[in-house]
Amino acid sequence: MSKTLSLFFASLSILFLSATAISISHSGWLVLLFGLLSLFSVGAGFIVKARLRRRSEQQSSSSDKP
Repeated sequence: MSKTLSLFFASLSILFLSATAISISHSGWLVLLFGLLSLFSVGAGFIVKARLRRRSEQQSSSSDKP
């Protein structure tokens, strides 16, 4: 995963987690919404990382074959 993409997912997750912390004092529904969004953004980062790693491994193994 490139550093820019990693920074994007990390910043997005921090933004959602901060919004979750702020919304605790306001509304339970907002806490639930931002909590789910933060979980989905962290999960999406791991999914993208795994897919990119798998794609690069497949390309390297196909180029190694004679």
